[in-house]
Amino acid sequence: MDTTSYSLEWQDLTLWRGERCLQQGLKGKLASGQAITLKGPNGCGKTTLLRTLCGLSQPETGKVLWQGKQIHKIRNKFHAHLAYSGHNNGLKRDLSTRENLRFAARLRGRHTNQNELLNGLRLTACADLPVRNLSAGQQRRASLALILGSGAEFWVLDEPFTNLDRSGCEWLARRCNDHLGMGGLLLTAGHQDSLLNPERETIIELAGAN
Repeated sequence: MDTTSYSLEWQDLTLWRGERCLQQGLKGKLASGQAITLKGPNGCGKTTLLRTLCGLSQPETGKVLWQGKQIHKIRNKFHAHLAYSGHNNGLKRDLSTRENLRFAARLRGRHTNQNELLNGLRLTACADLPVRNLSAGQQRRASLALILGSGAEFWVLDEPFTNLDRSGCEWLARRCNDHLGMGGLLLTAGHQDSLLNPERETIIELAGAN
């Protein structure tokens, strides 16, 4: 990760799913060293907002800015700084977790400490099995390993603490806090407490959709 300061800003976002307006008038800003955690009832638009702020979905109104520029105008540059873990795990199912980590590291041109990630996420015993043979929880943790080893400045994690026991949650929180301490940006959505440094975390409660 470099030492440049980064910022993400969103203005006057309106989010729809089908004929339902999920949220409107959303605005906010996230800067280096800061975390935002989205909370709210199921169906309120947390995942839709995450995807919109990643440029994977388009808002009905409003805009999303990275370094002051609209993300759809600098898509490749923006995505070079982004690591996103959503409900789809983003793994190659015929490769093992270890091979997925190696492949992702080569794409980004960096070295990843695989053993530390695999141990921390309790994947060592199954690290060499094809991903398609892993349980849903193991696949979820393998997906997190890709993000933590990405070297990206901006992490976006949807329900990152799901399927982790207490020690796993604490380990992930430490990794996230280290990321923030090095100037990274973190955007998450979830129901449970994140265990993030409260001095760096802002919690946004989204109201239920109409």
